[in-house]
Amino acid sequence: MNKKPHADHIYIEALLKNDSKVLSDIYKNFSHKIVSYVKNNNGNSDDAQDIIQETLVTIFHQAKEKNFILTCPFDAYFYLLCKRRWLNELKKRGNNRVTILEDDTSITVEQEQQVEETEIFEKQYHLFESKFKELGAKCQELLKTCFKIKSMEKVAEILGVTYGYARKKKSQCMGKLTQLVKNSNEFHQLKTN
Repeated sequence: MNKKPHADHIYIEALLKNDSKVLSDIYKNFSHKIVSYVKNNNGNSDDAQDIIQETLVTIFHQAKEKNFILTCPFDAYFYLLCKRRWLNELKKRGNNRVTILEDDTSITVEQEQQVEETEIFEKQYHLFESKFKELGAKCQELLKTCFKIKSMEKVAEILGVTYGYARKKKSQCMGKLTQLVKNSNEFHQLKTN
């Protein structure tokens, strides 16, 4: 299935390129609505800025790792992601009182799918990151080097080990990481969602 990018996909590309002009456009054009929503629902400006920042980081990672293509307007997609993130934050704080319940009927199926795709990516990303930190220092170093440099010969050279050892160790470390992920409760929750 070939997704046709929405004209607003330029915002995703700008995030990937760290284009400061377009990033400031994102803040100028879209943040006021989010700040207003958070402030009207038991939050403050700092909370809203945190939500915006975290959401942009998630979108950046998804675009980088998964070649994410935005197929709906950025405004609706970004707002919905931020709104859901804030509602989750309120739940974590034990504050379920939401002042404004908006009419979400204007949300299209496509926007909903894009937001769900991003939320699943974020959960997978955080799960991978937390399990990666459980690996030993040597495994972490080897895998980080492998993620940056695709050539195993170069990886072996950088780490001062033989090519055969680097390949075998990478396989062992990836196996351990895979087990840590698969044995976690979060992994089973993701599978049932």
